[in-house]
Parts: sequence; C-alpha cells; structure tokens
Amino acid sequence: MAFRALSSVPRALGQRAAAASPRLMSRPVSQQQQRLFHASRPAAVAVGDALPSLEVLVENSPGNKVNLADEFAGVKRGVVVGVPAAFSGACSQKHVPSYMQHPQVAQIIAEGGQVVVVSVNDAFVMKAWGDQLDPVQESGIRFLGDPAGEFTKALDLDFDSTAIFGNRRAKRYALVIEDGKVKSVHVEPDNTGTDVSMADKVLG
Repeated sequence: MAFRALSSVPRALGQRAAAASPRLMSRPVSQQQQRLFHASRPAAVAVGDALPSLEVLVENSPGNKVNLADEFAGVKRGVVVGVPAAFSGACSQKHVPSYMQHPQVAQIIAEGGQVVVVSVNDAFVMKAWGDQLDPVQESGIRFLGDPAGEFTKALDLDFDSTAIFGNRRAKRYALVIEDGKVKSVHVEPDNTGTDVSMADKVLG
C-alpha cells in the first residue's frame, strides 16, 4: 500500500463534514471530545510494508535527524513502539517498561537489532523521558521525537487528541520489523489502551 500523503486536505474535509452533522452539534462539547479521543479508524500501515523513508524523527537534539527506513534497512529484527505522549501515566508506568523488562528486547539488541520508542514530542522531551526511565541506558531502547507528527501521519497512526494533549498524537502501537519490512502490526483499538501493544502480546 502507499503511505498516506502528508496533506491536511482530506482531514479538513472530514472536519467540515463532522461540523455539519446535526447529531454531533447536538452533543455537549465534553462528549464530543471524549468520542474523538477514543474513536479509531483502521491503520493504513500493513504487514509487508516498508517503513516510510522520512528524515523527520529526532534523537537527543533537534539537529540529530533519524530516518528509520535507513536504520532498519540492514536490521534482521526490530520493534517500533508508538506512544501518545512522553511522561504520561500509561506510557511511563506500563507500556514502555513492558519492553524494557522483556527478555526478547535484550536479545534483539544483542543481535544488532533496534527497538525504538516514538512519540509526537520534541527531542528534548524524549531525551528527558528516556533518561528518567532508563538513567544508565541499560535497555538499549532509543527514544525518538516526531515533533511535527510527520512520521506518525505517514503511517496513518495519528488521531485527534486535542481534548487531552492539545494536538494530534500517535495511537499506542507496536510494529515488529524484520529485514526492513513490517512483520506484524499491533494498534490499540481505542487509540490509548494497553491491550494489544504491550511487549508480552507483541513479542510473546
């Protein structure tokens, strides 16, 4: 499949259509926000896809650009873990720690593989978060920022979280990568839960 073009036109059309809906307009604002936060569309990224070749992710500083398509091109096995927000409760207490503590992660990294955490946050926030969760960098997991959400949008894994975070963020997900291609896709059906993307569900 072709990854979604980085354009706001289809989304804008959808927003106008939603604004015109009498049923939506009749709901209290808080209910609309709650519905939008948990409503989920099918992800466009699919098994067999290559990661989008974009130099938009950042590591440790804004000038240190990372292209995951290049990073995973020569890697036998790896995982991309997407989270809605650095420092948020479920991300910090459950989701990312599940990978830090999983024995398969250490094995993947020992074999030369990559395990990365991606969030729509800036490089400084992601570095601070990584330092908090993994102070001496024992896990080998990398924390990458997607400041403008371009990588997330290219995967079609963004959602409207304006009611909570003030902008569009990444759904909670995990992608297992083998030989540069997506082997399996694990996207939370409600965008933010921890049912299908935890390490034990993804790595076994």
